[in-house]
Amino acid sequence: MRVLVLVGPPGAGKSTIGRRLARALSMELIDTDAIIEERFSKTCGEIFSELGEPKFREIEEEVVAEALQGCGVISLGGGAVLSPKTRDLLADLEVIWLDVSAEEGLRRTQDDSRPVLQAADPAARYQQILTDREPLYREVASFKARTNGLSPQKIVTEILSHLENQ
Repeated sequence: MRVLVLVGPPGAGKSTIGRRLARALSMELIDTDAIIEERFSKTCGEIFSELGEPKFREIEEEVVAEALQGCGVISLGGGAVLSPKTRDLLADLEVIWLDVSAEEGLRRTQDDSRPVLQAADPAARYQQILTDREPLYREVASFKARTNGLSPQKIVTEILSHLENQ
């Protein structure tokens, strides 16, 4: 396996699970959000706010395409699946969808300043993100791992078991 891709909403555990999976598989972790932040010397939230969502998604699309040329566990930003080009690139790859409930995802991100989550009603906004993106995560995923109430090690074990049975 050359690449293993992680997708899911904000707070699903892509960074945490990605680090552990990469270690378990003796692969590099490639975090597309981290690449964007390094290139711009700003957080993704700052870039998103300054340039707007369409331009941010365009940058994200380019970074994801580059990352998929490498080898490793590749953690995508939560909204990367919004791009049809990105979804096309994921079509023949092993993609793990880290799923989380709205309540748990909101709890995990409540101290973040992610512009995509800023709203008068954060719970409604997070639920809307899940509703909008769930069909896209489902479209690209070869395996869905629910992260609610499970330790990172338990989730990694579940994913490794899935990979062994491929």
